[in-house]
Amino acid sequence: MKLGLFGGTFDPVHYAHLFIAEAARADLQLERILFLPSRIVPHRRRAQAPQEDRLRMLRIAIASNPFFAIDETDLAPEATGYTADLLPKVRAQHPDDHLTFIVGGDSLLDSPWQRFDEVLAVIDAFAVAPRAEKRLDRLEPFLETLDRDAREKIRLLDLPSLAASATLVRSQIARGSSIRYLVPDAVARHIAENSLYANATP
Repeated sequence: MKLGLFGGTFDPVHYAHLFIAEAARADLQLERILFLPSRIVPHRRRAQAPQEDRLRMLRIAIASNPFFAIDETDLAPEATGYTADLLPKVRAQHPDDHLTFIVGGDSLLDSPWQRFDEVLAVIDAFAVAPRAEKRLDRLEPFLETLDRDAREKIRLLDLPSLAASATLVRSQIARGSSIRYLVPDAVARHIAENSLYANATP
């Protein structure tokens, strides 16, 4: 099976996440997308919504798509939040499947990836989605730092750039502004009913 792996804190999940996942599935002919919510992300501040709420919102958001599922491996108490530690565990669960890891261009170029060679060694492809505020022409210098086998695993997705982000959603909520059309209605209801992000910081 051809699986797409899409990780993140999903704090909260929003329409750009869902669009990237679905577009990658279609463009790369993937049979299923596994969302991999993280308990922690070492290079970022702690998630602002509790883990159980982030997981609940993700379940709500993907419920209507039969090609979407959730893998909770990175929510385990011992999870480090490092992709290099996560992917071998996912590979062990799917030893014979073709695995494509999906990231936003900002994540690849601006995040301090640890042991990136180990990440690429475990997967079959690494797909990069554009972000509206990021210039992916910066990708070429990055690729030049990789060896040939590693470069051949990188896929640049031909998608429209989207500006929506979890930071924008949290900012809108903190300002008392609308998040309609930024997140699914059921996710917005969960946020309102549980008073999430009212005191959010960027």
